[in-house]
Amino acid sequence: MRVAGFGFRQGASAASLATALQAAGGPAGLGAVACLDEKCGAPALQQLAATLGVRVLGISREALARQATATRSARIARLFGTGSLAEAAALAAAGDNARLLAPRAVSADGMATAAIAEGEGT
Repeated sequence: MRVAGFGFRQGASAASLATALQAAGGPAGLGAVACLDEKCGAPALQQLAATLGVRVLGISREALARQATATRSARIARLFGTGSLAEAAALAAAGDNARLLAPRAVSADGMATAAIAEGEGT
């Protein structure tokens, strides 16, 4: 399954998430979008998922912390135990043998990051 993982600030809009996704490689072939479970109900993420026609997957802090990411933010590592929320969410949600297609990308306004991973998840 191909999954887009997101990290985003509270004030991020659906447009912020969409530009981050586009910078990460675009929505083609996505089966889901994923983020920290505490943020899954964010209207911007729900709106993007509805537009794309995909489901939203919430990933626990513990599952995020188990992911090895290509990018490392000291602030995110301190707060969440992983280097990139977007990369970790994508990897965790994509399932077994997941791999990132590229490092995370940042939205034009700096409010969101996105990364795409492929794996054996369903």
